[in-house]
Amino acid sequence: MESRQIVEIWRRDPAAVLVTLVRAEGSSYRRPGARLCCSTREGHAGTISGGCLEADVIRRAAWVAREHAVVERYTMTFDDTSDIPFGLGCGGTVDLLFEPLATPEGQALMQAMATALEGNESTVVSFLPGDGRQLRRLILDARGTIAFASEALSMEKIQCARKLTPGQAYEGRFVEQLQAPQRLFVLGAGDDARPLVQVASLLGWTVIVADGRAQLAQAQRFPDAARVIQLRTSNAFDLDIDARDAVIVMTHSYEQDRDLLVRVLPLAPRYLGLLGSRHRSSLLISEAAAALGVTVESCTERLFAPVGMDLGGDGPQAIALAVVAEVQAVCNGRAGLPRRLSAAEIAEFVATGGGSRYLQAQCALDTP
Repeated sequence: MESRQIVEIWRRDPAAVLVTLVRAEGSSYRRPGARLCCSTREGHAGTISGGCLEADVIRRAAWVAREHAVVERYTMTFDDTSDIPFGLGCGGTVDLLFEPLATPEGQALMQAMATALEGNESTVVSFLPGDGRQLRRLILDARGTIAFASEALSMEKIQCARKLTPGQAYEGRFVEQLQAPQRLFVLGAGDDARPLVQVASLLGWTVIVADGRAQLAQAQRFPDAARVIQLRTSNAFDLDIDARDAVIVMTHSYEQDRDLLVRVLPLAPRYLGLLGSRHRSSLLISEAAAALGVTVESCTERLFAPVGMDLGGDGPQAIALAVVAEVQAVCNGRAGLPRRLSAAEIAEFVATGGGSRYLQAQCALDTP
């Protein structure tokens, strides 16, 4: 959702300033790659902290980047050296890249972000400004073809940049992969699908709703969906589901659910969930396995049934939360287990320093 909002602000105000978290040391609420877009005309979108730095960054962004891109360091570990108590609860240090978007580098980055939202990923290598050097940037598309390269970049620099790995920390360079949003196929357009689409869209996912019933597969019923499709036997494979996608089967029609399972199981999406009771799901899985000529075990290994984490609660909204939480965990390789602190961990953290380190913050171009 943040990326979409940032791109929208840039489209309305190409002279906006983009702030990117390019390095984090110690604890940090957001990871490198988090962004905040600031426009004096269109407002702002995105976050680079838990909301603690935003007010200061928004206030200063246009002035900091008035001439060219600049990296500033925000340190949240000082006790009494700051006039502005951000109250940040992480105690780490972050480097923020302020860049005016009305530059070739800024325009190229925003174009790449917009393209990623459409499903086309790219790798971005930003040579950070400092010590008299200006911001330079290289953007490679999914095939490794150069989509953009700053004029000041030599071929030697470009070849070296190709060898860098997104997500790794490099001195003076920030390397990231602009990934396409998670795609979620909701196969079933009943009323309980509506909150599911809403919650998934809040995460910035691209949601496609499909159903064989024309009276339900209506775009006006799902304003947050990217597409709403009426399924027919002839176009069921036109959904273009691949291994990176998440799919929920929830038509409430036994025949439709069975047919959809038979069609989707061989596609092996990253996540496949089936809504329904354990008894109903068991019957559907056994019939789908027989139709495909595979074992029930092989189907259960690729299927989450009943769908969703056991979070408790009742009703469509609670089910939507449980389903989206499970999809989020699975697609990010997480178990979705509680992260509760133990008494031993608390004692260990308390021993490393008191709470005063979180009370105030200092912004500086550099710190010792």
